[in-house]
Amino acid sequence: MINKDMTIYEALQVKPGCEEVLFSFGMHCLGCAIAREETLAEAAAVHQIDIDALIEALENFGA
Repeated sequence: MINKDMTIYEALQVKPGCEEVLFSFGMHCLGCAIAREETLAEAAAVHQIDIDALIEALENFGA
């Protein structure tokens, strides 16, 4: 289950291939060092993304 307190890296481990969802929301820095430390909520805030919409899209990926 994906949640806003997970790091980007953790989300990628839970939902392999979900990079396309993150890219579609404008999050293109998945390979950077920050991805291992920054939570989805922190990244969403920086990119001005609705965290609830992001979590829903990640949860629905591959369903």
